[in-house]
Amino acid sequence: MRNFFGRHCEYEREQDMTSRVKVSPHHNMDSDVLVLCLLRRRRKRLEKRRLWVHPILRTRNERGEFHSLIQELRLDEDRHKEYFRLCPADFDRLLRMIAPLIERQDTTLRQAIGPAERLAICLRFLATGDSYHTISKSFRVGKSTVVGIVPSVATAIWESLAGEYMPVPQESDWRAIAEGFSSKWAFPHCLGAIDGKHITIKAPADSGSLYYNYKGQFSIVLLAVVDANYLFRVVDIGAFGKSSDGGTLSASALGRALRDGTLNLPDDEPLPNGEHLGKVPFVFVGDEAFPLRKHLLRPYPGRAIPADQRIFNFRLSHARRIVENAFGIMAAQFRVYHRVMELSPCNAEKIVQATTILHNFIRWGHQNSPSTTGSADPSTALNAAGRMGSNTASREALAVREKYREYFNSPCGAVPWQYNQI
Repeated sequence: MRNFFGRHCEYEREQDMTSRVKVSPHHNMDSDVLVLCLLRRRRKRLEKRRLWVHPILRTRNERGEFHSLIQELRLDEDRHKEYFRLCPADFDRLLRMIAPLIERQDTTLRQAIGPAERLAICLRFLATGDSYHTISKSFRVGKSTVVGIVPSVATAIWESLAGEYMPVPQESDWRAIAEGFSSKWAFPHCLGAIDGKHITIKAPADSGSLYYNYKGQFSIVLLAVVDANYLFRVVDIGAFGKSSDGGTLSASALGRALRDGTLNLPDDEPLPNGEHLGKVPFVFVGDEAFPLRKHLLRPYPGRAIPADQRIFNFRLSHARRIVENAFGIMAAQFRVYHRVMELSPCNAEKIVQATTILHNFIRWGHQNSPSTTGSADPSTALNAAGRMGSNTASREALAVREKYREYFNSPCGAVPWQYNQI
């Protein structure tokens, strides 16, 4: 009420000043005209400020998408899923999980936007990548409202779902992942496929070249480990775009844990029917951008290499492509990746967190669905992250790769179809 009375008093002061200008016996006409013009301009500003809600926004409860179109979409599961990437049941389940974190209280002057509508605004932004301006017009809310809703709901999605849909893997989890790669992708002892992608963002203010990557774009880096079912098991988000050539993996939390031995990995043990090779480490598989380490395999370099090395490269590529497919599936679901994110690095990181965990939320329990195919879409703002670290390998790491090469070329580890691919 203080604001109302304050504005009312300002209006009375203007009326008083205007009266004094009119009755002054000694006045300069030019100065009086100037004062009147200034007062008139100020009055218009006050009247504009009194317009608490724009007329278009006043019809939100009747014509906004959430109160009209979306209520109809709930009657058609396929169209609802196309619009939000979630069926109505999954939308409601997600809402129950995050509602306590995104609910806001009504005030005496304004009714708060409810949790369901907040979630709808955020999901629509993720699904389309439309600008905040476009989203605000569709839902008939202010642009500044959308600016506040999207990152806050994205944060709530991550905080509410991460513990269940991307828990920190324990030894038993790593063993289950390895079993999945062995049975589905013929690569035993594989703890996951690893890759990094640049997420293109607008040029951050006063950041210099920190986010400027090798493709001449501004970006943050998403480093991910994916299991045999296309689920993200570990993500590391937010590295500077320029760090692609300087060891993104080594600087990441994942790289540090791998180096320090704090990832809860299983102890070395023989490969299936490969006791003659002795105990072999469990490994992640990556492409040539990654360094060769004891627990991280990369292909043999070069084209003119022996057949046994080509077979190893094929088997590694066969398992590694799962992470590329997972990125492709996520980008197809959330078209925010098809555009440059007009966001700060901090908010872009929140969006990436939300989409990776929503990817798992959607796929959890549907691992055997036909949609487990996909590829990296060249039209997206997801770009290969380039080199992830030094290529200098230790003797131990070289010996580990040699054991896998020998295993895949032996009767105990070979598969018939590998010989058709070299």
